Amino acid sequence: MAAHRFDRLDALRGAAVVWMVAFHFAFDLNHFRFIRQNFYHDPFWTWQRTCIVSTFLFCAGLGQAVAYTQGQRWPRFWRRWAQVAGCALLVTAGSWFIFPKSFITFGVLHGIAVMLVVVRLTAPAGRVLWLMGLVAVLLPQFIQHPLFDGRALNWLGLVTRKPVTEDYVPVLPWLGIMWWGMAAGQWMLARRPHWLSGPVVSPARGLAVIGRWSLTVYMLHQPFFFAILAGVVALKRALV
Repeated sequence: MAAHRFDRLDALRGAAVVWMVAFHFAFDLNHFRFIRQNFYHDPFWTWQRTCIVSTFLFCAGLGQAVAYTQGQRWPRFWRRWAQVAGCALLVTAGSWFIFPKSFITFGVLHGIAVMLVVVRLTAPAGRVLWLMGLVAVLLPQFIQHPLFDGRALNWLGLVTRKPVTEDYVPVLPWLGIMWWGMAAGQWMLARRPHWLSGPVVSPARGLAVIGRWSLTVYMLHQPFFFAILAGVVALKRALV
């Protein structure tokens, strides 16, 4: 299969990015006390987070299906993986500076970095990935143990209590979503490739562009929001 852009996949990823940016802006407004919301327990916000993360991971699985089908070699995979892993480390460092008591040790980028390797290695499983995904999604519902509550092992997801952190995307159950993305991508590329690579309508072209730069947008939008909102707070205090 010739390498080319998969605009519909990019647009779907871009839509998730826009949703994420809007969610984080609301979170930041709450952090700086412009609004008062409970982002940790209110279902209105927690379900949005679940949907956003699920879309990102499903798109990551779709992307790996494209790469695998196109015969992407391991050196290129590792170059992209290093970008994701490096950004994950930057997220940990930045969150430690802003949230020292709840900094991110295994958030969405950390999870993606680990899951990308697993999904790529298991790509030959084909249709079995659907079942593997189901097992991964359900397993934490039936197996939890205090042994996994510590920082050394909580990234696996078999915890009895969620760690105190601003973002937590453990391997289980989230690996199941990426496995489903890989399985769906392989099916579509074999039977309905136009579902991923067909043209997008004009309003969605911008989303496709955003989707191609999703990692860059992810890394830059929060520092930008924090800088702007901190500046507004400082200006308000200066004018009082």
